[in-house]
Amino acid sequence: MDERRRKRRDFFQNITIVLLTLSAVFLIAQTQLYTLGVNAGSGYLRYLAGDSTQTPDASQTALTSLSAPVRLAVTGVYSRRYGSVTLTTADGAFEPAGRLLREAMRSVHSFSPCETREFLEALDGVSVYCDFLEPLPLPVLAGLVGASLDSGMSVRRVVISALESGSAALYLWCEGDVCQRGTSAVSAEELDQVVGGYEFNGAYFALDSEGPDTSGLAPCSLFPLEPPSLPVLSSAAALPSSDALLSALSFYPRTNSRYTESGGVEVITDGDRTLRLNPDGSIRYRSGGDPALTIAAAGENPTVTEAVMGVSTLLNTLLAGQTSEASLYLKSVRQLENATLLSFGWQSGGVPIRFDRDGSAAEVTLSGSVVSGLTFRFRQYADTGETSLLLPLRQALAIAARQEGAELSIGYVDSGGAASAKWLAD
Repeated sequence: MDERRRKRRDFFQNITIVLLTLSAVFLIAQTQLYTLGVNAGSGYLRYLAGDSTQTPDASQTALTSLSAPVRLAVTGVYSRRYGSVTLTTADGAFEPAGRLLREAMRSVHSFSPCETREFLEALDGVSVYCDFLEPLPLPVLAGLVGASLDSGMSVRRVVISALESGSAALYLWCEGDVCQRGTSAVSAEELDQVVGGYEFNGAYFALDSEGPDTSGLAPCSLFPLEPPSLPVLSSAAALPSSDALLSALSFYPRTNSRYTESGGVEVITDGDRTLRLNPDGSIRYRSGGDPALTIAAAGENPTVTEAVMGVSTLLNTLLAGQTSEASLYLKSVRQLENATLLSFGWQSGGVPIRFDRDGSAAEVTLSGSVVSGLTFRFRQYADTGETSLLLPLRQALAIAARQEGAELSIGYVDSGGAASAKWLAD
């Protein structure tokens, strides 16, 4: 009887030991997975980066989801013009011009160099002109309107202009004041139809002889007959909660590897990765190569389109839940041998927002597909109900004339607590 009891006791002891061992193994595994967090979980990173299985054409078409500021001028016969300096590529007023530009870009087979004089002369005839404010890689600029063009050129301004042959030429004003021209399959008749859909409002370029004296200014400075009425925007730091930022940047939200410097900067570390949260509402992220935060890319190095889409998705994830009168737009993207540098600005209603000491809203460095550096200036803008007071154009022209070749435009200037629209000379 004692022997049977002893065997039964040993059996239950063995079962208990096995269960405790399995429980310990499970807890250790859970702890390791919890410590690794999103470093090991690629599902979250795939969401941030987008779908890496997209074809190049699909990826470029996705760029249409990015709202970019654009200055638009539509010229009819006798040089009558419609012009707007407060548009984005998502606005209904841009849609007919954007559709025409998409058709022109899709149909051009090649470009050849031309004089800047030809570009400017094209503005005198029946034409559609678009200025994207900053030189952008042509694949990105084309993607903003739903086209696909493989080129190493960086382009800021484009013109579609009618030719005597009945077709339309596409002119590109590239970085370094170099111009290119190509013949599109868009007909002069299609161009006329688009131009006829706009109501001419008396806008003019600095190169035109009508209006105030604009000699000495950049010829493509565009002026509406009546300056737009733009609100004064309140401006405030809008740093998200540290938990939200840590999760979005693939840190463990409840990490104890954090401290606060004497100046109020909170520093969080994770291996060779460091995140600094500044009291002014900006952050600075640095990584020595840890792949915890990446964007999707088909190859070792992302294409320019993959870089723009991946970083835009990341930045908008950081802004999730915030409401503002302003949104981000791409200012520049530059690809080096093993790195891609991108900068973004704030814009409201198609009008760029500058800072007193200049600088960008966000700057991101990619080493391959890894996010190795990121700075982000979080700001929240709201309409105050007041109207910005712009200098009369003649006074603005007189001031800008002191800077030969300056381009005069309208932009917001963020002075810290508010952003008002002003004339800017660049």
